[in-house]
Amino acid sequence: MRTAQDIMTAEVITISPDADITEAVKILLDKGVNGLPVVDESGHLVGILCQSDLVRMQKSLPIPSLFTLLDGFVPLSSSTLLEAEVKRIAASKVSDAMSTKVVTIGPDMTIDEIAALMVDKKFHTLPVADNGKLLGIVGKKDVLKTLIPRS
Repeated sequence: MRTAQDIMTAEVITISPDADITEAVKILLDKGVNGLPVVDESGHLVGILCQSDLVRMQKSLPIPSLFTLLDGFVPLSSSTLLEAEVKRIAASKVSDAMSTKVVTIGPDMTIDEIAALMVDKKFHTLPVADNGKLLGIVGKKDVLKTLIPRS
């Protein structure tokens, strides 16, 4: 059975957490990729920036509902959540907009397992990592290519 290591793209386009959002958008559009692994100076995966993260930046800020108690206003949503949302919407650096809870796959994961993860969790791109070190990336196209007989 074929594994992630067999189908992954080893030459991965990555970006630094300190890069500007505009640089990330340009790379995503120019290279036609859905997501960019975010790696630190030593090549360790610290996050992923997907098109959906950037689209989320374009939404309007939700105004928390308030109620009055003893002539004071009490928000019905967490101020921590509101602050995090403001930071993501106003992001200027990749580190502000990226997802830090990255689901990775190991190089030995089978195609069946990869496909199930993509379908069940609605992932388009899965970084292949070993002990935090980025080895490659598997996208939906990589999985689809396995349906074509090898010549």
